[in-house]
Parts: sequence; structure tokens; C-alpha cells
Amino acid sequence: MIDIHRILKLLPHRYPILLVDRVLSFEKDKRIQALKNVSINEPFFQGHFPSRPVMPGVLMLEALAQTAALLSFESAGTEPSEDTVVYFVGIDGARFKRVVEPGDQLLLHAEIERARAGIYKYKAWATVGDEVAVEAELMCTMRKVA
Repeated sequence: MIDIHRILKLLPHRYPILLVDRVLSFEKDKRIQALKNVSINEPFFQGHFPSRPVMPGVLMLEALAQTAALLSFESAGTEPSEDTVVYFVGIDGARFKRVVEPGDQLLLHAEIERARAGIYKYKAWATVGDEVAVEAELMCTMRKVA
């Protein structure tokens, strides 16, 4: 299991955009399962939507991307330096199938489908209980920044 202290070493994100609380399982070069506890205290709920709080779909995709980045960094066995960033290069087939509300636990899943020339392609999905909330194919790359 990878706890929040390790996650903070691997990802450059910080509150309020860090969207992974814990890694529950990891298989090098294959798959990862992580957890996001969705709390009413999240800042986006103030405006999305005040009368019916719903986690924005773009943030569910971001949580999946962060989970995929953790899979890549842990598989490589390295910690990123301050000049390394993981960027989205594509999102295909994104489908939102269930509303995510305060109190839900979002289980984040990512599997590496392909890694070529520094481009990683992942099959990613998130569930609440037994229900799929979102699914997508994500493509990311690691880059050094000047």
C-alpha cells in the first residue's frame, strides 16, 4: 500500500488539486487501484452545485490521471524531480455513468495498455461501490521542464 506521504513525494499536486488519498494495490508495469474520499469540504462543492453537490467530471478524470501517474512513477522505480511533470496528451472515450457526491469513496483504477516513445496509454475507470462512475482511455507523457 502507498500512503499519502509517498503520494506527496511522487506527485507535484497539492491541495486543493491533489485527488488521490491512498493507493490500495499496485502491480508493477500493469495496474493500480487508489482511493479518493469525497468530502463535502471539497472547495468545488461550493459552486458545483450549491443545492445538489456533485463532483465535476473533469476532476474525476484528473483523479484518474494522477492515479495513472503514480502507476508510471512506481513502475519506473524513481521519484520525479522538481523538473519532471506528467502531462495529459489525450483523453478518449470518456463516459460519465454515475454521479459522485459527498460521502462517496471513489475507487480509481488504471492499467497500462501501452508504453512507447515516452507516451503511456492507460485504461482507466473509477467506481463507487459496484457502480462505474467514469471510464476513459488516457494518454500521458513525462517531460523535463526548464
